[in-house]
Amino acid sequence: MRRVAMVFVVLLMSVKVWAAEDVRPQREARIKDIATVEGIRNNQLVGYGIVVGLHGTGDSQQTGFSVQTLASMLLRMGVSVPATGIRVQNLAAVFVSATLPPFARPGAQIDSTISSAGDATSLEGGMLLMTPLYGADGKIYAQAQGPLVVGGYSVSVNGNTKQFNHPTTARIPEGAMVERGVAIPLEGLASVSLLLNEDDFKSAEAVAVGINKELETGAARVVDSRTVEIRVSPGQDVPELLARVEAIEVPFYPHAKVVVNERTGTVVIGGSVVLQPVSILHGGLAVNIVSQFEVSQPGPLSAGTTQTVQQTRVEAKDKPVNRIELKQGATVDDLVRSLQMIGASARDVISILQAMKAAGALEAELEVL
Repeated sequence: MRRVAMVFVVLLMSVKVWAAEDVRPQREARIKDIATVEGIRNNQLVGYGIVVGLHGTGDSQQTGFSVQTLASMLLRMGVSVPATGIRVQNLAAVFVSATLPPFARPGAQIDSTISSAGDATSLEGGMLLMTPLYGADGKIYAQAQGPLVVGGYSVSVNGNTKQFNHPTTARIPEGAMVERGVAIPLEGLASVSLLLNEDDFKSAEAVAVGINKELETGAARVVDSRTVEIRVSPGQDVPELLARVEAIEVPFYPHAKVVVNERTGTVVIGGSVVLQPVSILHGGLAVNIVSQFEVSQPGPLSAGTTQTVQQTRVEAKDKPVNRIELKQGATVDDLVRSLQMIGASARDVISILQAMKAAGALEAELEVL
């Protein structure tokens, strides 16, 4: 049976003139929650290693690079074994990733994530051997080693497999030790810059005004919609300055945004979304095509043969049109409640939101994942 569904959405906008003022609601937020200091950031590390101690769930012989890694490691330890003569299933080749936080010093411990690079079925019970972690410049910044913590499992018996979560990805809490830090000098700086997480001139201006009010100077100025520059006085303690700045609470004007995921039917609507007066007509036409196979028997004493004949029946059902009306001052909650009352599914809501955006009735950025 095949099913074809069509959904009709009609939008009728009311005429409305909006003032030029910014109608987005403001909220108070600490500067450290909406901005970061330029140059003070995390750094990504990655390395290639080997996990041993698995119970027959490691890489198979088709994964040649894991066996070559083991042979190379044994050779460095004084054991010469040809890679073609190694037959083990208790090891797996993995990639190790970690994040080096700012101001990390040698000896500090950071978390690491281990992911299988071959066809291993599970890393449960494995042990990561010492693996160097490299930065973007090719230098070693950390070494990872330790027992793996796996958040899933995979069991196979007589061809039946039971799997929970992803057993080929694991973590080692504080399993990597920093060998080289990334120096970020703060002394002698003439200025520091704050980078807003969302570009907005009004929010940037509010940050600059809040900083100048707290410091009682005119040291902060807006460079663009994302950058606020703070001038540092000669001899001023930069860490103390940043500590004061990050604790300041300022008005923040978030972007109005609606995020939809068509693959999962998820719709997330921000609280600052503004709706214009609109009428929505929502209906549907469902068409079912049903195919049945019947056996046709030949008549007595005839030379005919038995044949299978396909019988096709088409059924069409037109649903009544549902209408909702959003007046001036309607909120997102009113929209969602009205859509639920007419029985709209998540997929229908996505289609209606896209049509509202095209008609100009949805004053928000529509992001489709």
